[in-house]
Amino acid sequence: MRTLLLLAACLFFKLATADIYLPSIIGSHMVLQQHSDITLWGWCDPQEPIEIKTSWDTVTYKTMGNNYASWKINIRTPDAGGPYTVELTGYNNILLEDVMLGEIWLCGGQSNMAFSANNGITQALDEAPNASNQKMRFFFVHETCSETLQENCLGEWKVCTPDEMKRFSAVGYFFGQELQRQLNFPIGLINANWGGTPAEVWTPAALVEQDSLLKQSEGKLWTSDEWWPVKPGVCYNAMIHPISAFKITGVIWYQGESNTDAAFTYQKLFKTLIQAWRDAWKTELPFYYVQIAPFSGYQGRFSGALLREAQMQCLNIPNTGMVVIHDLITNVNEIHPQNKKDVGIRLANYALSEHYNVAAIPHKSPVFKNMEVKENLAIIEFSNVLTGLKTTEGEPCCFLIAGEDKQFLPAEATISGDKVIVSNRKIKKPVAVRFAFSNAEIPNLFTNESLPVASFRTDIWELEK
Repeated sequence: MRTLLLLAACLFFKLATADIYLPSIIGSHMVLQQHSDITLWGWCDPQEPIEIKTSWDTVTYKTMGNNYASWKINIRTPDAGGPYTVELTGYNNILLEDVMLGEIWLCGGQSNMAFSANNGITQALDEAPNASNQKMRFFFVHETCSETLQENCLGEWKVCTPDEMKRFSAVGYFFGQELQRQLNFPIGLINANWGGTPAEVWTPAALVEQDSLLKQSEGKLWTSDEWWPVKPGVCYNAMIHPISAFKITGVIWYQGESNTDAAFTYQKLFKTLIQAWRDAWKTELPFYYVQIAPFSGYQGRFSGALLREAQMQCLNIPNTGMVVIHDLITNVNEIHPQNKKDVGIRLANYALSEHYNVAAIPHKSPVFKNMEVKENLAIIEFSNVLTGLKTTEGEPCCFLIAGEDKQFLPAEATISGDKVIVSNRKIKKPVAVRFAFSNAEIPNLFTNESLPVASFRTDIWELEK
């Protein structure tokens, strides 16, 4: 009888206790942020004692399950290195192996961020056979949505192998490769993107729905689609919020094509998205993004140009940066440019210069700063010109100029040091200049360091459709 009672007691204890378990973002092969206070968390029984030991130090960290059956603890990481182990003990034992300490970046956006070797990106296919890299790790957040905030997501950490690289973001891979080449740290890359998605789905729904300007785009963007979600917040809830306690270095972002029909809201929308993500991570994450490329298929004569303009205006958000890529495309009829390697390298150069303070790397494309009119000449001055301007061939192209009648004519343009002088003999008193301000023009103006000059307009006139 006593034996039966002991067996019953043991069975009751087993039924009354639960194993500790972890979110998918915390697992073997992960990269944790180096030299930081990081958060580990998960679920367990209320009042379940939990101990955590790491192989990088001799400290035993202790915590306990709360009344919501979850737990959380902060631990300190040393400088980059590994591999290490992390052992967690509660009513069960979990051993995380092959853990690296380094730098972690989230790669977000739509299809131009998502496209990989498996999508036919030639540069990635060529690179794949040489892509075995124990110091680069990928976390794939599976495409999923939710109308409410989720605590966990589908995903797993993978070591970079040729097969894993083939399905990872090509832009993200080349970005991480360049960081590792320059820094020699382990690099963790989180793939959280979904082709076709507008920025609204990556922004908390309440921030969109409670803003009168952002709601103006509702009729243009929030229609049903068979291939991707369109409701505000649903990707943020399921793919971003669940990993927001996991410490990362920053974000690279390539998105905007799906917002061209409502470009007038994008500046505020993107600013709202960036701030929401920074609030979620409780830090001012560096946010480096790609300006969309020229494409002939946008509806409306200027929808693509206006979206690029909105992206350029977002440069006034602290700790952001934009890479210009209109020189990296060969076919304006293709919304998915093939060259992802140079996009990734330009993003990496931004991070290396602005965040890591590596020896100066030219990384900022010139943007319009000022226009001065002298008689019939419009003199255009740019920010971010280091040593001067050049063209790939001939005189600068894609300039238009207008007088007080607001009628734009093709302009002659010449380089004068770090400025461009624009004119048309028919316009005696210039009032406005536009440069490559259309959906599909590919201009030829660069810095001497071969960074393309961003498109712009000096006017704020209403645009003809």
